[in-house]
Amino acid sequence: MLSDIDIAQKAKKDRIEKIAEKLKIDKKFIIPYGKYIAKIELSILDRIKDRPKGKYILVTAITPTPLGEGKTVTTIGLSMALNRLGKLTSTCIRQPSLGPVFGIKGGAAGGGYSQVLPMEDFNLHFTGDVHAVGLAHNLAAAFLDNSLFKGNKLNIDADKIYWRRVVDVSDRALRNVKIGLGSKDDGIPRDTGFDITVASEIMAILALSDSLQNLRERLNKIVLAESTNGEPITTKDLKVSGSMSALLKDAIKPNLIQTIENTPCFVHAGPFANIAHGNSSIIADKIALSLSDYVVTEAGFGADCVAEKFFNIKCRISGLIPDAAVIVCSIRAIKAHSGRFKIVAGMPLDTCLEKEDMQAMEEGICNLEKQIENVLIFGIPVVVAINRFSCDTDKEVDFVVKKAKQFGADACEVSEVWNKGSKGGVDLGKAVIKAASRPKKFKFLYPLNIPIKEKIKIIATSIYGAKDTEYSDMAKDKIKLFTGRGWSNLPICMAKTHLSLSHDPNLKGRPKDFILPIRDICASIGAGFLYPLCGTMRTMPGLPSHPVGEKIDIDGEGNIIGLS
Repeated sequence: MLSDIDIAQKAKKDRIEKIAEKLKIDKKFIIPYGKYIAKIELSILDRIKDRPKGKYILVTAITPTPLGEGKTVTTIGLSMALNRLGKLTSTCIRQPSLGPVFGIKGGAAGGGYSQVLPMEDFNLHFTGDVHAVGLAHNLAAAFLDNSLFKGNKLNIDADKIYWRRVVDVSDRALRNVKIGLGSKDDGIPRDTGFDITVASEIMAILALSDSLQNLRERLNKIVLAESTNGEPITTKDLKVSGSMSALLKDAIKPNLIQTIENTPCFVHAGPFANIAHGNSSIIADKIALSLSDYVVTEAGFGADCVAEKFFNIKCRISGLIPDAAVIVCSIRAIKAHSGRFKIVAGMPLDTCLEKEDMQAMEEGICNLEKQIENVLIFGIPVVVAINRFSCDTDKEVDFVVKKAKQFGADACEVSEVWNKGSKGGVDLGKAVIKAASRPKKFKFLYPLNIPIKEKIKIIATSIYGAKDTEYSDMAKDKIKLFTGRGWSNLPICMAKTHLSLSHDPNLKGRPKDFILPIRDICASIGAGFLYPLCGTMRTMPGLPSHPVGEKIDIDGEGNIIGLS
């Protein structure tokens, strides 16, 4: 089998103008970035606003292992399969962070014969959107420290500065730093740190804005710090949000590329799925839905983690309601949820996971059961996709198919898009078309006008299966503060591990009777949500002993090699 990059480099790409023609996008709305990438002018939104919308399909997953279960591969492959079935389909996905690309995960362009192209550009810099976010973020940080240094006219409390700096590289040495060292002309010394760029609130704002003006308004509301008298200090107070908007004027325009079978793919934004909502942009979805019969988009991690945020946050803001959801699972992940195996990224897979083990299947299938339940709570039809590996046996696959239907899924189909492209997703595509034709009974999990604690408890008990919640004194104080400031009507964006339905990554399967601890709660007022922290959350990843970047290079002709 060829490597992902070998397959991608051998694939025949159409010029981006031809991909745009498939969606009947006029050339005046296209800004080419070379032959195979373009940005789309936002003025297209006025031209297409009254067009009927296509079917909206969300791809999510069971609780993943550290290896991932093939959500992006399935998202891309399903889009290609729907096109094969005669449905004009677009894909909408996030842009990957360079941190994981060079770190432990590698690229995020899909894999095998279910990829987006050009995969090298997609994974490396692309059109510079992430860098624009990072620069806008760090500009606000520089203005904040400058205001503190130049007489502190805003009475900034140096001990209550929440805005850290960002860089799009996994660098654990930057998690906690002291700045302002040196002479008195080098700034005010204080403790701070760096996050990875995709964890910036600005990235979440980019994904949730529906226009340039809306982006500008949201940037105004970012809370950077507090004053000595307890008042929030915003980007508007620092008079920096205008400059930040100027830096993001091109980043807010969605990017258009193609799949390995020349299906249109919109790539836009890349919000961190742990502390943000982890979905691609509303703007890209709206454009795609007005130009396509079907749009397939992806929510990061499992259904408990980011599909819940998709429904309760993104759908509220966009007004868009999905017609069906696909839950991706793998046989190895179901076995891992028995709790009898340990999967570590970068380490050899336990050979027992590659052998038929019906007892492990019986013990781990409960995770799929809960994730199906989590989507059905919102009234959306579910199709389960089994991302099949060569070691999976027919008996194991048949077991999952039977159980998925018992759990309430409309259908359960094997997906082999990784090694067969669209041909390996035809049955899945047919099942999705059928499910998406059913009447929807969509409902939000909670109303916005109830107290913060009630919203958190509803998510914890209904989606995670917790018995109750408990709060640190810090979290209690923050809830009281945020309620007093009129922020209690915002949706909740839970920050927890993606490796368990609970807050503890070691609890596999379907944990029950646990208490969900809320150690802190933070406010992303520009993005428009509150995010409670359950356990310790890393906003700056570290590199493994042997990063993927060790293998990445260029050959004598300037071609990228070693990227996977």
